[in-house]
Amino acid sequence: MEFDTLIANGMVVDGAGRLRYEADVGIAGGKIAAIGQLEDAVADRVIDASGQIVAPGFIDMHSHSDRTLLDDPGGESKVHQGVTTEVVGNCGYSPYPVGIMGPEPLNRSHISPIEWDWTDLDGWANRLEANGLSINVAPQVGHSALRYAVGLADSRAPSADQLREMRRLTAEAVEQGAFSMSTGLTVAPSMYGDTDEVASLAESFSQYDGAFYVTHARVWAGNHVGAIEEAMEIGRRAGVPVQYSHMAIIDPRAYGSGEEMVGVIEKARADGLDATYDVYPYTAAGSHLAQSVPQWLQEGGDEAMLGRLRDPVQRRRALDDMRENGHFGGLPWQLDGVVISYVQSEKNQDVIGKSVADIAAEREADALETYIALMDEEDNQVGAVIHNRVESDVRYFLSHPMAMIGSDGNAISPTGIYANDKPHPRFYGTYPRILGRYVREQSLMSLETAVHKMAGMPAERLRLSDRGRIEEGLAADVAVFDPGAVIDHSTFEDPHRLSEGMSYVLVNGSVVIADGEHTQSRGGRVLRRGS
Repeated sequence: MEFDTLIANGMVVDGAGRLRYEADVGIAGGKIAAIGQLEDAVADRVIDASGQIVAPGFIDMHSHSDRTLLDDPGGESKVHQGVTTEVVGNCGYSPYPVGIMGPEPLNRSHISPIEWDWTDLDGWANRLEANGLSINVAPQVGHSALRYAVGLADSRAPSADQLREMRRLTAEAVEQGAFSMSTGLTVAPSMYGDTDEVASLAESFSQYDGAFYVTHARVWAGNHVGAIEEAMEIGRRAGVPVQYSHMAIIDPRAYGSGEEMVGVIEKARADGLDATYDVYPYTAAGSHLAQSVPQWLQEGGDEAMLGRLRDPVQRRRALDDMRENGHFGGLPWQLDGVVISYVQSEKNQDVIGKSVADIAAEREADALETYIALMDEEDNQVGAVIHNRVESDVRYFLSHPMAMIGSDGNAISPTGIYANDKPHPRFYGTYPRILGRYVREQSLMSLETAVHKMAGMPAERLRLSDRGRIEEGLAADVAVFDPGAVIDHSTFEDPHRLSEGMSYVLVNGSVVIADGEHTQSRGGRVLRRGS
């Protein structure tokens, strides 16, 4: 037998949840050609995996690498974790379709110089593949992008014509390969869509086999259960499966209520709805400052919001509203836990890595006024890490049988254009953190269960029948790692640190990580629903 690559003497964890077993894995033509005792085989490359795990490459069920893979096509932060597929287009955002408002509202990079030369999923996918990328990408279409495409950036319901056009654009994106439609119901302008609007858009693709609805739900203070109930209701009304994004509890008054929240999904499943969720293993969120300001302030997009902030009367109204009503629907402001992760300008680079409270103290200013001032000074291009969760809830959500893993992070490079940012460590550490902290050190779950949550389950949700498992005939997306050494090193203070323990990572049979080093191979591609 002849192979391009032979992975010899490894312990296979197949991604389906079955017990590990010792076997060789032969790869040819980008696929897993044989599994078994292959000592007589001939191969161009032989990888000795003695003492190591051979697993399917991980599928990041919730990422935001739509643009960053154009800037950093090697995807180092993710591929060094064993991630071979990024599911993008989450939280209502996708870089398509481009409609009457143009691409400006969709250009979420605060620094990227890349020219925007596409209008739909096909154009974006062609640009990615022409540019080259080291990992696969599975696209979704975002609700905010759909609203922008029809000129609906403010808090109003779509007209009949606008709704008809959004439905058409949604179906078109799914036909071009989008796996789902996503919402970001605490982020403008997706948050302006009511249940009827979202259900109508989800119903527009219900005839496409496997297409589903994924939601960053309306999780305001006191509304954790209600947010999940709305998500399930949309799935029932539209007749589509539901994926609930980055399950978490952000309201201290609701800490410990995970069982009640997950119970809503369990009941929906018992009633026949295909519903699951994803979660990441950290007690902090990552977002941008605008997400927590009053909804009226955000109407119309960045330019309109900045115009209000620069009007003294409107600015005072915003500050009064924030002081009176808190954030996320009533939580007290805890600005010592809001740490700036990126800004656009050179003049404010010194605030990166500092909390809003500390910046205010340095400026001898009020903390909320500093919060607003940063948005103003940076033209709303300012992100933050927000410490607002507890470990016991994270552990509960991770360990539940319905949970799969999604990082909510981006594929970037430690030396790329985002190197001066201080992103959430989930960009670099999510998957080795599961394997090292929660499997090896804490025994929260077995290795087989963890790999299933990171590969097999996401593949099932996406209906990727050729990935997510070590099985003959499937695409050769493979991670080879040392179970005794794999661990994350990225921290909130020093995030651009690659994870340890991934010896080899193959994407479509191409070796992207070899002996722990990136080869700069560009074996990734854009995956399409139903392909």
